[in-house]
Amino acid sequence: MTKLAISLIGPALKAGLSKVELRPRIAAVVRHPQEHLDDPHFAGLARALHGPTTVSSFEERDAPAPWHRFGGDDLDRASVQQLENACRLPIAVAGALMPDAHLGYGLPIGGVLATDGAVIPYAVGVDIACRVKLTVLDLPPATLDKQPDRLVRAIESETRFGIGSQFTPQRRDHDVMDEDWSVSPVTRAYRDKAHAQLGTSGSGNHFIDFGVLTLDRDDLGLQAGQYLAMLTHSGSRGTGAAVCQHYSKIARQRRAGLPKELQHLAWLDLDSADGQEYWAAMQLMGKYAQANHALIHRHIARHLGAAVLLDIENHHNFAWEETHSGKRVIVHRKGATPADRGQVGIIPGSMAAPAYITRGKGLPESLNSAAHGAGRLMSRTQAKNTFHWNDVREHLKKRHVRVLSAGLDEVPFVYKDIDAVMAQQRDLVDVVARFDPRLVKMAPAGERAED
Repeated sequence: MTKLAISLIGPALKAGLSKVELRPRIAAVVRHPQEHLDDPHFAGLARALHGPTTVSSFEERDAPAPWHRFGGDDLDRASVQQLENACRLPIAVAGALMPDAHLGYGLPIGGVLATDGAVIPYAVGVDIACRVKLTVLDLPPATLDKQPDRLVRAIESETRFGIGSQFTPQRRDHDVMDEDWSVSPVTRAYRDKAHAQLGTSGSGNHFIDFGVLTLDRDDLGLQAGQYLAMLTHSGSRGTGAAVCQHYSKIARQRRAGLPKELQHLAWLDLDSADGQEYWAAMQLMGKYAQANHALIHRHIARHLGAAVLLDIENHHNFAWEETHSGKRVIVHRKGATPADRGQVGIIPGSMAAPAYITRGKGLPESLNSAAHGAGRLMSRTQAKNTFHWNDVREHLKKRHVRVLSAGLDEVPFVYKDIDAVMAQQRDLVDVVARFDPRLVKMAPAGERAED
């Protein structure tokens, strides 16, 4: 709370509040926050101190919203139940479950949910606007075998992995820091941390891979053939997590009547002050996550002295305002890839399995969505208790994959077969190209996951 109050002082002074007025104004807000919920300078502090008012108890739909399942009998029953639960919400309009689905908080990973006039922070996720980006460079694929250390140096020099990782003392610069970070008290308070973490890669399933992109026919502005490419996966880092946690807490307090199994699906009405704040903060986190990838790719290409032949990217863990069946709705894609007709996307496998470049088919039943990856088969704890690196090294060697660092909770065996997942979503996307990883960097073992 002290951090929030301090973050509001600078903007208040710039807006004309004098230093003499500052202390008594803050003291008044602290003493009687309910009287200052519309304060032009300290409304955010007042709302945080006062706490949100419960606006309604839970009233379940007469019948669950319709939803469609994509995937085989191996879909985790708990994730199916989570989507079924989400479709009971009074704001639910339609849902879809992708073939990579697995258990999440509230909405499953691989879950898609359309709502009416409301946004669900945990249906967006903790790592807001997590995204993947692929860059094709003008270096020959043989660089992977002839000059691998050149690629390693570029990765190690131009980004950082792990919880709290940042660039100090020399920070990365990007126009995203000129955006309005006062759209919410969280983004205002975390702006400096966000700047320090610009261009970093995080932990969990976040990665940088160098590998070979194979195009069987001319497409994407490239001729058929093989290319050296770089693929990254990361999101909005600590600031995005703070936004999620702050507004999820507010949503749960507002929806205190929700049954236990639905509490992580607490929503904010978009016409409320908190809903507008969260929506603006989510949009900013989308720009911030995109900036992270832009900086990583720009600096690595510059380090290598390479020209960029192609850039492709898409994000997940986000909510979009879209029209479906003639109705404007909010579509949450938690670990799901947008796949509108003709839309190019990227669906990764694992550190030893291919990623696929796809073109969406815009299937209405999927809410124009597809899987965002292979999907986990087991929890991180189970993976650490099940595998040893001796089990993995031979598997990686056969696939000519070199791993610079990673945890056992990210080894290939913890993921579904990406080719089986792709087969289960033939109605959702067409495959355009294939990327095979050869050089992989993830956060070191022991790091808490941010994904």
